[in-house]
Amino acid sequence: MAIYELRTYAVAVGKMADVVEIYKSAGWPALAKHPNKLVGYFTGDIGALNQLIHLWKFDDDADRRAFWAGIYADPDFMAFVGKLRPMLTLQENKLMMAAPWGPHP
Repeated sequence: MAIYELRTYAVAVGKMADVVEIYKSAGWPALAKHPNKLVGYFTGDIGALNQLIHLWKFDDDADRRAFWAGIYADPDFMAFVGKLRPMLTLQENKLMMAAPWGPHP
């Protein structure tokens, strides 16, 4: 059964443009080398200001763990993370399962 991981990063006030730029120049190129598990990236607009939100879909927990192990073993990704982390103030991860009705990504 598929599981979804919702990751929300709180970005330091005034740093969102820098976060977007580093994702475009280094983060996404590093992630794009790995299997595509990403449903989408989002930025907060009203209410959820200064947030970077991303949703990932995995076949199961073993798939999720293998994916992140591969990502964290990638030196390009880790170099990106080293630049990103000082601009973040909080990270929240949620693991979710799809409801048994309605559409699913």
